[in-house]
Amino acid sequence: MQGMSERQYAAHVGLSRGAIQKAKRAGRLVLFPDDSIDAEASDRRRAETTDLSKSRPKAAGRPGGMKPVPAAVIASANETLRENGVTVPEVGEAGAYMKAKTFNEIMKAQERKLGLQIKRGELVDRNRAISLVFRLAREERDAWVNWPARVAALMAAELGTETAAMQKVLEAHVRAHLEELAQPRIAL
Repeated sequence: MQGMSERQYAAHVGLSRGAIQKAKRAGRLVLFPDDSIDAEASDRRRAETTDLSKSRPKAAGRPGGMKPVPAAVIASANETLRENGVTVPEVGEAGAYMKAKTFNEIMKAQERKLGLQIKRGELVDRNRAISLVFRLAREERDAWVNWPARVAALMAAELGTETAAMQKVLEAHVRAHLEELAQPRIAL
């Protein structure tokens, strides 16, 4: 073999083997007769044919060319990881990526868990629950408001009093009770 293999050349230029295979098929690499890669000539050809505006430059001085992860994101990820019982040792910038990746996986798992709980009916939509409780409370109030009119005649007959007077007394007591229930209570 006169030149480099695809793997060797990929490691030489810092690209994936798939990118090298793609460049080889496109004719952007110089090959020896045995189909190995002429590294020097291929480097020159790649430099001549590469559009720098479309390439992603590697960041100098950063591990693997990665962008730095903001401290707030790392702190948030650490907090979420601690809440989920995952401990990630403190490491440099290279470890920040692993923390972020772990954090992302935990968040995806939590989203799937919530989706499953919703499908099972274990969780309900907050706005729907509020409207349901409001409707039930209104129905309960209306039942209490209408109760004196329904029972006043029966109670008046049992007690031997006037129906209209009995209805007025019951309505006054029911309204007072409903107003009392409407007042906010502080629970200790």
